[in-house]
Amino acid sequence: MTVAVRVIPCLDVADGRVVKGVNFKDLRDAGDPVSLARLYYEQGADEITFLDVTATVEGRATMYEVVRSAAEQIFIPLTVGGGVRQPDDVSKLLAHGADKVGVNSAALARPQLIDDIAHRFGAQVLVLSLDIKRRGDGWIVTTHGGRTETDRDALEWAREAMERGAGELLVNSIDADGTKEGFDLELVSAISEFATVPVIASGGAGKVEHFAPAIDAGADAVLAASVFHSRQLTVGDVKASLNSHGLVTR
Repeated sequence: MTVAVRVIPCLDVADGRVVKGVNFKDLRDAGDPVSLARLYYEQGADEITFLDVTATVEGRATMYEVVRSAAEQIFIPLTVGGGVRQPDDVSKLLAHGADKVGVNSAALARPQLIDDIAHRFGAQVLVLSLDIKRRGDGWIVTTHGGRTETDRDALEWAREAMERGAGELLVNSIDADGTKEGFDLELVSAISEFATVPVIASGGAGKVEHFAPAIDAGADAVLAASVFHSRQLTVGDVKASLNSHGLVTR
């Protein structure tokens, strides 16, 4: 059975508004998250991802309300990431309507967090978000929205996270993010080769032709932000392009 390719708009949320920048810098206002989520749902999005990019304690309450309002209006899976540090954060997001939760920096700092979340809520709830940068011949993981580099090898970390119970890998190329020059196909391929869970390609989509190659490289889903927020492309445009390449969408 062929599994349908998922198309996932991503909304970076800061203080209750959607923002967008290049390489995670120079953030600009891109609209109201709930209205945009509803628009993408109506366009045929398979899932919506919200990333709380400021994830401070003050911003947290706002984010819960955004998630609750969105969950009342859209009937596709909602993934929320940013600032998830303990299982209780996951519990609260799920209670407000999230279906899946993304973890990144806190899991790197304390890998046991992945085991704890997977054990309590199930692997299907846990998306490991990887913000990856090239270094030499390989890749490293970064934290804090790409601003802080670690010495952790990205492929090794992806492997360990899956063993600990991550149910999906969101593979985001910091080098490609916001450049609109296409996904980092080499990176997607390198991770897809050993991944035993779905891989979501993220970072770099600039035109409709960029999506099918990411699936060909091994991704199960494609995620994009600015091409949707700028109205340059609709979800339908992306699905039509994938279909024309012989790929199945929902």
